[in-house]
Amino acid sequence: MRGESSGRRARHAPGRKRGKRAGSEEGENFDRGFKALGDLVLAGVQVSARATDLATGRVLFSIDDHVIMPTASIGKVLLLVEVAARLQSGGTEAFVSIGRSAPDAVGDAGIWQHLQSASLPMSDLAALVGSASDNLATNVLLRSVGLEAVRARTEQLGLTRTALLDLVRDQRGPDDAPQLSIGSTKELTWLFASLARGEVVSPEVSQRVIGWLSLNSDLSMVASAFGLDPLAHRHPDHGILLVNKTGTDGGVRAEAGVLRGPRAGIAYAVSTYFADTDLSTRLGVLAGMREVGTDLLEYVH
Repeated sequence: MRGESSGRRARHAPGRKRGKRAGSEEGENFDRGFKALGDLVLAGVQVSARATDLATGRVLFSIDDHVIMPTASIGKVLLLVEVAARLQSGGTEAFVSIGRSAPDAVGDAGIWQHLQSASLPMSDLAALVGSASDNLATNVLLRSVGLEAVRARTEQLGLTRTALLDLVRDQRGPDDAPQLSIGSTKELTWLFASLARGEVVSPEVSQRVIGWLSLNSDLSMVASAFGLDPLAHRHPDHGILLVNKTGTDGGVRAEAGVLRGPRAGIAYAVSTYFADTDLSTRLGVLAGMREVGTDLLEYVH
């Protein structure tokens, strides 16, 4: 979760990169991203990544995509799926305002904490989560729909390595879940591809979630390579259309999304876990994720 302090120092373990990439056709070898992530692994960063062709499902790029990683705010997508399913009936629930309360209060990511309005409709809260990963809106929605309902929905989707574990907390104690969310890049890539194809719960639910996520203003990781306006990219720009969700925490940088271009569409996920002890390490991780983005852009454009 962007800005959440877990109260625990990130652990990292150097290891050999285990992965595969597509063939050697121009625009399909992903050499830059593969090398950049491999260099991060050698530097002690835990890395997981996967990319698939949106039309064919062909795996284009993968590194340890089965490994469960902390994914911070990416788990909020599961909350949005449950909220969208609640609103599917088309009743008035989307317009009934939900008030914030003292137990919901949390800092860092989001703008609702800085607004005067003490209550907002459920659909507006979901838009705040999609656009700004709003922590306060997340907690109010979780109180409204229930974490158990989100977990049940996650199981119905067949996800076994991806979960939203807890509400957002400023500090995580020994009795709290150690992470806001976890996930494998294999499952996250499947989830975003399925949302893009309208296959999560129903086409209406999938499209509603995609609409909220299309507001996301965080293009600081993989998506930094796409040249899009962070505040306005809901429509194609030079033939590029992006829907993504990021996760940021101490030692965590993760992103999952769908990128469409004139040549192709692609679903992708990249997760990193590292000891965030100095700025150069963090910048190196972000630079490596951007290199993956450069390869993705070349494939679709």
